[in-house]
Amino acid sequence: MFDLPTVGLVVTSAAIDSINPCAIGVLILMMSVILGSGKSVKRMLLLGGLYILAIYVTYLLAGLGLMFFLSSVPIVLAEYLSIAVGLLVIFAGVLEIKDFFWYGKGLSLEIPKYFAKKIQEWSTSKTTILGVMLLGAFVAAVELPCTGAPYLAIITVLRINFNLQAFGLMVLYNLIFVLPLIVLLILVASGAKLSSVQKWKDEGKGSMRLAIGLLLVALGWILILIANGVINFG
Repeated sequence: MFDLPTVGLVVTSAAIDSINPCAIGVLILMMSVILGSGKSVKRMLLLGGLYILAIYVTYLLAGLGLMFFLSSVPIVLAEYLSIAVGLLVIFAGVLEIKDFFWYGKGLSLEIPKYFAKKIQEWSTSKTTILGVMLLGAFVAAVELPCTGAPYLAIITVLRINFNLQAFGLMVLYNLIFVLPLIVLLILVASGAKLSSVQKWKDEGKGSMRLAIGLLLVALGWILILIANGVINFG
């Protein structure tokens, strides 16, 4: 069994990671296109739900694949792997904090412009069942290298004891990850204005980056402390 600190770390990391501007932005755009074309709220719920499901499945499978890979690393290298991942996560956190103060200057964790353009194009054209599922999988795949540092940190912690409980925590992480998308979809279906949701997203983007950055720095240090045997989760 994993202890409460481990569960708390997973829940907190997933909650911060879930405030994902890209996935939220694509969902908002897609909902506006569906409603603007005269389709029903029921249709929007169906397509939006499939989009979220595709993100969930893609993220979970990617995490399990990475978990399997990291679990196969020899024990003699495991300590160095945790330190390397910890330093990488801290670096990602510093970049996010930098963007809170100096957005657009220097290196940033952003989806490449080419992929961002493709996502926008697909959001306004792929409004079939297969289309939105492919869109969700594509969004999850291209944003994972840019926004997946909290996920990588948690996977590195869980791979120390990869068992049924670890799998359950992976499932929990990804449920929390897509929870804001589910809430957003339900709010719009219940009558919330998309313009208000878009305004909230735009105004909160800086705070999202700062929160993610601070968490990543903390997670990175935790990984380094685990590698050195200072603390022990699970």
